[in-house]
Amino acid sequence: MIYLLGGTGYVGQAYQALFRRRGIAHRSISRAELDYSRPGVLGEALRRDRPEFLINAAGYTGKPNVDACELHKAECLFGNAALPGLIAEACEAADVAWGHVSSGCIYSGARADGAGFREDDEPNFTFRRGPCSFYSGCKALGEEVLAGRPNVFTWRLRIPFNHEDNPRNYLTKLMRYERLLEATNSISQLDEFCEATLACWLRRVPFGTYNVCNPGRVTTHEVVALIEKSGVCRKAFTFFRSEDEFMQVAAKTPRSNCVLDPSKLVSTGIPLAEVHDAVAKALAHWTRA
Repeated sequence: MIYLLGGTGYVGQAYQALFRRRGIAHRSISRAELDYSRPGVLGEALRRDRPEFLINAAGYTGKPNVDACELHKAECLFGNAALPGLIAEACEAADVAWGHVSSGCIYSGARADGAGFREDDEPNFTFRRGPCSFYSGCKALGEEVLAGRPNVFTWRLRIPFNHEDNPRNYLTKLMRYERLLEATNSISQLDEFCEATLACWLRRVPFGTYNVCNPGRVTTHEVVALIEKSGVCRKAFTFFRSEDEFMQVAAKTPRSNCVLDPSKLVSTGIPLAEVHDAVAKALAHWTRA
């Protein structure tokens, strides 16, 4: 049986759907039911139920986007920086291995050689190496809190999307935003992300940090071209002239646009589709809300 924290969120719901498809016993725990932010409470539940594994998909992302984190800094700091450490204490005390959903948004750009950032590259979109969004700064602190901890996976999710129309879906956002920012990014097909992270545990790959994004890189214009080709949205897409205009008109905080290298995960034998293929497949099976 697997414990799932944050099961009602966008990522947590995808995990629950995966568990149902695979017939995997799980318990999705809400803080209203069990205050897992208190190590003693969570530790007691872990010792009682003895789950084989725990997945932490809880955190504070802000709605409709990370700009909200600038207004709710206490919640963002606790959910993304302090909570992972508290969960680690409980899991270690109960001897339960676990996985933490982190973010690739702790980077900006690419490596000096143009390649994607690897897991051992120092994050450069953080409080220590700003400027950054408050959200990204807190997610980076969460990884620092977990550094050196035993029996934990840290999985970096990067701009999730899949075939289901949803306000949190990157493809939906592109279709609904009035204007778009041209950028180059790594992105993560959400269902593949959940499958791959579960496989980390089932296949007993080494604990540690993994970039869990689809291989390759994609620009906003390339994704828009795939949307237009699919026919799922026939609006006229317009773009900001520059990032400066975007910041002046549409954003309260800088955005992370970056490329990650997922080869460490791929080397374990866990498959991930090439990013353009993954986007095209999602659009080919698009399901409207």
